Amino acid sequence: MTSIAFIGLGVMGGPMAANLVAAGYDVVAYDRSPARIESFVARGGRAGGAVADAATGVEVVITMLPDGPDVESVTLGEGGIFERAQPGTLHIDMSTISPESALKLAGQAESRALKFLDAAVSGGERSAIEGSLSIMVGGAEEDLQRVRGIFDTLGSTVVHVGPHGAGQIVKAANQLVVAGVIELVAEAMVFLEAHGLDTELAMKVLAAGLAGNEVLARKGASMRARNFAPGFRVALHHKDLGILTNAARQAGVAMPLGVLVAQLMGALVANGDGSLDHTALLRLVEQLSGRGDH
Repeated sequence: MTSIAFIGLGVMGGPMAANLVAAGYDVVAYDRSPARIESFVARGGRAGGAVADAATGVEVVITMLPDGPDVESVTLGEGGIFERAQPGTLHIDMSTISPESALKLAGQAESRALKFLDAAVSGGERSAIEGSLSIMVGGAEEDLQRVRGIFDTLGSTVVHVGPHGAGQIVKAANQLVVAGVIELVAEAMVFLEAHGLDTELAMKVLAAGLAGNEVLARKGASMRARNFAPGFRVALHHKDLGILTNAARQAGVAMPLGVLVAQLMGALVANGDGSLDHTALLRLVEQLSGRGDH
């Protein structure tokens, strides 16, 4: 069975690494949090003392980290993955980073006789736990097929979307749609409440028609309850929308609604709500409407 190093055991990475262990893979992991490593070991994984230790002698290295600089640091930095990995090792970055960063990593990997795939994911914590993520893969098709079993363990939808960097372009589009839908669901909810209606009943009807969407299905109840415990933090979505707007500007694509929702997400960060779930856009709609406690 393929030996894997997994770097980053956060909200998404922890359950992803655990699913690989449950599927029978030999997984050694590293995270800056000792508690996360202890939890992973309790589920049958092995602990790497450092990034370099984890990446030594394995066939595949997976990174699941907050941002491009984090990935580049553990990959290209002194004692990093590319310095210690043996020729032929495949690095799969499943973080959400800029397309430029993905291309940089791919070039550096090639220069060191390593392989690289950018394989951003969507679906949130629940899908990470269930192993039902949507995975958008950029890079060589043959590299994807080489480790298809790994991807099928982590996701129910795995699509090769194009060359290096393409996975991150598709993920940026994904984050645009998700943020936009959350904002519209939030506005609809505040609108219905302002008219004194039962939002549970109203949202049930909306979910059954053309307005139905995954945000309503997965997040509707928590939004009604104002439960913003993070499944995906505002700060990370704010970062992702920055990647999106920059890529849109480079391509000369007009994105009026995308820029607006990026500004709204940025306002949440400025208000100190960056650690909340991205559905906290509802709080901002309430503020702008003069409703709620915030």
